[in-house]
Amino acid sequence: MSDLLVSAKTFLFVPGHRPDRFAKAAACGADVVILDLEDAVAPDRKGAAREHVRAWLAEGHQAVVRINAAGTPWYHEDVAGVGRALAVMQPKAEDRAEIDALAGRLPGMPILPLVETAAGIADAVAVCGADAVVRPAFGSVDLAAQLGVDHRSHEALRYARSALVVAAAAAGRAAPIDGVTTALDDEAALIADLGHAKTLGFTGKLCVHPRQVPVADRELAPSESEIEWAKSVAGLVGDGSVAVADGQLVDKPVELRARAILDRAGEPFRPAG
Repeated sequence: MSDLLVSAKTFLFVPGHRPDRFAKAAACGADVVILDLEDAVAPDRKGAAREHVRAWLAEGHQAVVRINAAGTPWYHEDVAGVGRALAVMQPKAEDRAEIDALAGRLPGMPILPLVETAAGIADAVAVCGADAVVRPAFGSVDLAAQLGVDHRSHEALRYARSALVVAAAAAGRAAPIDGVTTALDDEAALIADLGHAKTLGFTGKLCVHPRQVPVADRELAPSESEIEWAKSVAGLVGDGSVAVADGQLVDKPVELRARAILDRAGEPFRPAG
């Protein structure tokens, strides 16, 4: 199932205490559903949410589970109840030792670290490099609150986003999943957020409402112009040399980017020329 986690563009959060929404979320077209035991669930509902999630997974349904952070009163019980999950999302991820400890309790379980603190960004290469980590996610709202900036500001969080993209690449992990867009009824804001994230190298999006899913799926996919460019470039320098296409120098790194675009678009590779 790691292949799905690597390639998925849309990740839809569903509150763990709302089992009436689980099936609807699974049917809405999101690549991955995240059953949330953390921020979306009040303290007095944590236990009930955990049981709802456990029951859903026991029925054979696939979902990622966002557990409560290490050090909270609910952490250990959450970990004990997610053995059937597709993956675990670990919030406040900033310490590789904590990720390794979680992996030790859940052998073979993929982990998606949610990097949402200054310490997590500062140590992002180590966080992404933990053996169980498949792909990191960016917690824009929590990080912005800690930094005292507007979570809607692209400029304020540009460094943090770029740092996570670089860290994931340095650790050999899949490109990160961008944080939520809290403006539920503003498609223009969602599209702007997606465009910014895509420009920086993100390839996935955390969604908080089903209506965000098709927009994110569309906007994160390679555009027609990107696909046409990739088709014109891929295969030009297979021997490791350089070539010229439409007045632009094409070397091996450029060709590799073109092939990656075709792969994300599901287009077959055919040598250009």
